[in-house]
Amino acid sequence: MSDIYIPGVRSRFNSDQIVEDLMNLERIPRDRAQRNIDTLQVQKGYWQEVGRRISSLRESSRMLFSFQNPFNDRIGSSTDSNVITATATREAAEQSLRFTVKQLAAQDRFLSQPMDERARIDAGNYIFTVGNEEISINFRGGTLREFVDIINRRGRDKIAASLIAVQSGTRSLLIEAKETGSENRLGFSGDAASFAMSIGMMEVSADSRNITIDESLIQRNAANNSNVTVNEGILQAGPNSAAAIPVNIFVSDDSPLVLRLETRTRVETGDTHNVPKPPPGPDVPSGSVTYSGITIQNVPSAAPLPEFTVPAPPPRHDDMAVLHLAFSDGTTARLPAINDTSAFSARQYNLAEVARGKTIVSLNIENSNTHRDIFVGKVEVLDPDSTSGGLKPKNAVSTSRDAIILMEGIEITRSTNSIDDLIPGVTLNLRGTSERPVELNIAANVEAVKEAIISFVGNYNRLMAEINILTRRDDRLIDELTYLTADEKTSMRERLGVFAGDTTLNTFRSNLLRAVTAPYPTSLERDLSLLAQIGISSNATRASGYDPSRLRGYLEIDERALDLALETKILAIKDLFASDTTGDMLADTGVAFNVDTLVRPFVETGGIISLKTSTIDSRINSDERRIATLDRQLAAREQDLRIQYARMESAYARMEQLSNSLDNFSQQNRNNR
Repeated sequence: MSDIYIPGVRSRFNSDQIVEDLMNLERIPRDRAQRNIDTLQVQKGYWQEVGRRISSLRESSRMLFSFQNPFNDRIGSSTDSNVITATATREAAEQSLRFTVKQLAAQDRFLSQPMDERARIDAGNYIFTVGNEEISINFRGGTLREFVDIINRRGRDKIAASLIAVQSGTRSLLIEAKETGSENRLGFSGDAASFAMSIGMMEVSADSRNITIDESLIQRNAANNSNVTVNEGILQAGPNSAAAIPVNIFVSDDSPLVLRLETRTRVETGDTHNVPKPPPGPDVPSGSVTYSGITIQNVPSAAPLPEFTVPAPPPRHDDMAVLHLAFSDGTTARLPAINDTSAFSARQYNLAEVARGKTIVSLNIENSNTHRDIFVGKVEVLDPDSTSGGLKPKNAVSTSRDAIILMEGIEITRSTNSIDDLIPGVTLNLRGTSERPVELNIAANVEAVKEAIISFVGNYNRLMAEINILTRRDDRLIDELTYLTADEKTSMRERLGVFAGDTTLNTFRSNLLRAVTAPYPTSLERDLSLLAQIGISSNATRASGYDPSRLRGYLEIDERALDLALETKILAIKDLFASDTTGDMLADTGVAFNVDTLVRPFVETGGIISLKTSTIDSRINSDERRIATLDRQLAAREQDLRIQYARMESAYARMEQLSNSLDNFSQQNRNNR
């Protein structure tokens, strides 16, 4: 059946196969051009991969000497992170300080007595204050939840409220200020005050008063009266003077009252003192007599004076315990010493601990210093838990207070636990109180430097491996790269020796190896000039025996040697990677700088990698145009062949038809005979 010929369906001479075979021969140039395009595409991908490796190396090298280099990073470390921590910026200086956290800053958080969870709040104008800020809320009445929601919506990031289920079926209302510090007390006025007392949140506070500093009330020491002055509510006690400010208040043993005042000092530098002038002596009139227009002058009187001797200056005396409390029984108590401050500093004393059930008559300032003025202002006796309006909390979860720390023995007060204005470039974060000093170190971020160096070495080795594989045909190169996965090794074998004769890559490899092994000057350590001296070399681990992999240009890191160098020579290591030898504040030499200079022409816009890929693109475009032309020619050739073979088939069919007609005619003639 396969040999049966059906006209119009099957070619008698298998013309289609003949045409296809002929076209396969015609397509050889076209297929060769397509294979060349595929090869060029692969080579372009290899060049792009080299470009990516070079870009990674450049980024890691620039990281070691750019403006954001990790050598300028600072990190804060604390001997007790539960007490204090620190975050440092690049502007921070390396230093070590000792801190004692005496008190953390806190905010007012007041809790009510348990209330029925279905309780309703009356309508009214509820006014809350946080420091000098006033928050007024007009509430039209509703449930506890609605009251809490309106406080949270209109609290302006100053106050917040929540409900706590202390007992089943009841809720306690918690109202809190969102800002810490003694100046940010939470106060209640208007309907809020009566509401707070009705739910057992607040109560009337104990006796509090402001102590007036007035010229008419101040009692002075008669011996040095002129050295005490009062100006706009501020008392100034000069050297060797004393004054008393009337207080007149009884303090019980369990009184919560505290004495709060502000002090500052002014210290005379050097040994200056008022030198007395010599006495002028007696003033004796000379006298005269006049008679008949004639005046006769008396002989001037003489009053010889002894030679004046300048008295010796008084010895310098310093005593910071200048504040005392005087009691009605005639006794006194010395308050803790103040310290020198050019601006007013707040001080607070627990009166129950000092007075012990006595009546305080006055606050005495006894300035026995010879070179120091004492200033006292804003004296008040108050209940520390009281808020504005004379109320105090009955159930205070916490009360607003300032953070108090000692920095190298100097007392510092701030309203927040995050202090960023004490040490330039450093933010202190207070976590807890401490009885003993905690050491805080601001130092270079060694870990960041180490990571940057490791990243540099890693990117260098990956680039060197890429170049070695592309330019050599040694299969051992792949086996030496133990960090490669199976798929990566297969991919590497496909590109082995692809650019074996490329002088660009071979020259680049040699220059790159020279850049990382050359010596560089360092200003602080004359003995440090090579990467090998900080544990980075082709044989950093000091392995014995012959290992051809160490001849490929790869770098190894002796981590122990690197850690030691970073701890002791970090500034010299910074110079090793990049330094300024001309004084223009710009790096001009070093490992990282020279590597960046070497790789920059390869990856910059219009660089060598871009030139290589654009050249390949041009060749691909040329071959694609050639393929397009060949495709048109092949299509025309195939059409011609099919026409010719179709004509041949047609002519043969006519000849066969004519032959059949002649055979039939001859057969008819034989039959007619």
